[in-house]
Amino acid sequence: MTTPRTPSVPATPAVPTVLVLDADPPPRLGRLTGRARIEHADASTLAERLPHADVLLVWDFTSHAVRAAWPGEGPRPRWVHTASAGVDHLLGPELAGSPTVVTNARGVFDGPIAEYVAALVLALAKDLPRTLALQGERAWRHRETRRVAGTRACVVGSGPIGRAIADLLRALGVTTALVGRTARPGVYGPGELDRLLSRADWVVAAAPLTDATRGMFDARRFGVMQPSAHFVNIGRGQLVVEDDLAEALRRRWIAGAALDVFETEPLSPDSPLWEVPGLVVSPHMSGDTVGWRDELAAQFVEFFELWAAGEPLPNVVDKHRGYVPGH
Repeated sequence: MTTPRTPSVPATPAVPTVLVLDADPPPRLGRLTGRARIEHADASTLAERLPHADVLLVWDFTSHAVRAAWPGEGPRPRWVHTASAGVDHLLGPELAGSPTVVTNARGVFDGPIAEYVAALVLALAKDLPRTLALQGERAWRHRETRRVAGTRACVVGSGPIGRAIADLLRALGVTTALVGRTARPGVYGPGELDRLLSRADWVVAAAPLTDATRGMFDARRFGVMQPSAHFVNIGRGQLVVEDDLAEALRRRWIAGAALDVFETEPLSPDSPLWEVPGLVVSPHMSGDTVGWRDELAAQFVEFFELWAAGEPLPNVVDKHRGYVPGH
């Protein structure tokens, strides 16, 4: 698939200012020494420093500070890059309506997240969470588990992450249907979603967060699924109505679920989700493999070199759709 790119733009000043919305540890941008002026901001100083920056690197991709701090009229960065696949945390009306180009970290997380989903599917099919719990109790309890090959999956979200998940599940022998915003060869449209959910053993949410996808997995959708189905969300927490999922698990409408993303993060210690039967909770780590921060920094430097030379940028987000459109 060809990655959408921006039109060519005039070359930038010799030493542009790159403002980094910090997170710990900071990005390693040594390759930009002498080629860019690197400045840093946090949520309290971002609004003051934005008008003086040519580029904003949103390294703290859990922060919503950009929404509040983005200037209206007047100077502003010409390019914003976020070190994440999702962009809902920064796309407020002011930024969406501005001429500023927004890019994301598409491509960094595809393989790791696909591996994580495959690991969850195997773990749930083989009842590994219960095996570990029984080991802690020193209980020898023989059980039968499911074969993964020959089962069916429905992956909701046809971007690079969803496609990588589908490819890996197919390699395990899982018949996999991919659902996207619009139907096209190899991808089902949203009108087919309920039919596919009703037949799936594994339902994987990998869609971006938009007005159309917010809360799409609710009581009705969990009711459509088979009692033997498992649900996995590695997309955005707000895709799921968490209370409805918890109730579906308690009532055994579905067999189990795994959440790596949540409506509010971090998940509070007193959240009832920790104790929902059949639910695996992980702390938004599905794409975070050893060295992932260096990969994100290297990607930004690569993009910066293109931008500084007036070349088209990859991974350009359609700010009204809320994701990088494909072909």
